[in-house]
Amino acid sequence: MKRVLVAAMHHESNSFNPIVAGENEFRVLRGQEFFENFRDNDSLTGVVKTLMDAGYEVVPAVSCRAVPKWRGGLRLLPGHKKSEILEVARKENEKKSRWMPSPFTLHGSMRIKKIGDAEGYLLEDLRKLFPDIPIFASLDMHTTMTERMHKNCNGFVGYKCAPHTDCTETGIHAAKMTIHALNDGVQAKSAWVRVPILIAGEQSSTTVEPMITLINELRETEKKEGIMAASYLMGFPWADNPDSSVAVYVVAENQELADAEALRLAEFIWSKKDEFCFQTEALHEKEAIDAAFESIGRGQYPVFLSDSGDNPTAGSSSDVTEFVKMLIADERVLSLPHPVAYGGFYDPEATKACEGKVGQEITLTFGAKFDTKTSSPVTATGTVMNYVKDWDGFGRSNGDVAVFRTHNIDIILAEQHIGYAGPRVFLDMGLDLSKAPIVVCKLGYLGEEHEAFAKRAILVLTKGSTNEDLKTLRYETVPRPLFPLDNGFEYDPRKNLH
Repeated sequence: MKRVLVAAMHHESNSFNPIVAGENEFRVLRGQEFFENFRDNDSLTGVVKTLMDAGYEVVPAVSCRAVPKWRGGLRLLPGHKKSEILEVARKENEKKSRWMPSPFTLHGSMRIKKIGDAEGYLLEDLRKLFPDIPIFASLDMHTTMTERMHKNCNGFVGYKCAPHTDCTETGIHAAKMTIHALNDGVQAKSAWVRVPILIAGEQSSTTVEPMITLINELRETEKKEGIMAASYLMGFPWADNPDSSVAVYVVAENQELADAEALRLAEFIWSKKDEFCFQTEALHEKEAIDAAFESIGRGQYPVFLSDSGDNPTAGSSSDVTEFVKMLIADERVLSLPHPVAYGGFYDPEATKACEGKVGQEITLTFGAKFDTKTSSPVTATGTVMNYVKDWDGFGRSNGDVAVFRTHNIDIILAEQHIGYAGPRVFLDMGLDLSKAPIVVCKLGYLGEEHEAFAKRAILVLTKGSTNEDLKTLRYETVPRPLFPLDNGFEYDPRKNLH
């Protein structure tokens, strides 16, 4: 029986966020935990189950995942998790069994300070250990492809849906490429074409054009004889890296086919660059608040407002206060029949200040502890409505979480850096989203669970480390020219073929 190593590493590194991700913020699975924590919509689930169903013995290494932050979090990887993966690999190699270190489930936009791309760093060391064994991997759609990644992996396949609803399917795809290479002896060849575009994630939803057409083209490409995978890797725009851009990645059974299809797909997405747009209504702060009250006046609520410039699931600090200040200052908020639900602020100090004070009125200072350039702290008097110790909403302890009510706004405060991509934290804190006239999420586009509550959704163009107006960010190392930072330049895909 062939023994196959599986490992997972998921973190998105936002270089505009001053917070460094620490080891305690990663959910880590080892050994048997792989098989005890299968989740819906998880690439690791797709990989492991597909390999096991095909009769392979899966050798689990390490799975680590964390809410996106700045690149420095990979103090963790070189010293700990990467070495764990390699140690398992070395031990298996010593057994001289029919075994290969593949496939992996990776994000593709994880960065290590002074080193660079984490995924390439890991794959490079695995390639040194196993120079003749094929390696495959699934990737997030927002991967930033690098030469080191490309050189040290036989084939990648990225998610095709944004929001990412096809993670399991992508893991299955990566596993099937692995099985095809092992069982049929296929020598997979890959082609990567850099496309000089930066696109905010909320402008590349696959529920609207031009992404609908672009993804359909990928699916049609994968039906062609000899094509193993075709991906648009949209890059991660809130990272000032020398590799930042969109990438086309094609895996085929021969190099000529891979090159030809990758070049064709690169020309296709370049022709669509001016068509990218927000999937939902997008307004600036004051306009969004006015629109929300207009909807409430018609009985159309809850209205969901995305505090998109401070989105922790895309690597922001989750402590920018500009938008909450505007709501606090708006007298209309006080007349609402139920409080605004606001999720939320990463502020360990303010969270702990609420402990043991449920039902009490206190004066609290919160926010702007980490991103000190975009906004300033808020000092407000209000009531502590709830306090949950060691909240475990994401399958592990995520620290303490509090609800602080001030000016008819229920503000979630968190001891750890958490995301608000779904309603779980609101519901666990006793906030009824069906009754809230306004729900504010530090988020970009809404997922399906939020949409189940929302009668109207507005992407608010707020400030922060995930500012949707990319032209306002201070890029220093991205390759230029780069659309939309630059316009009117020529692009030749052939000069960007790897």
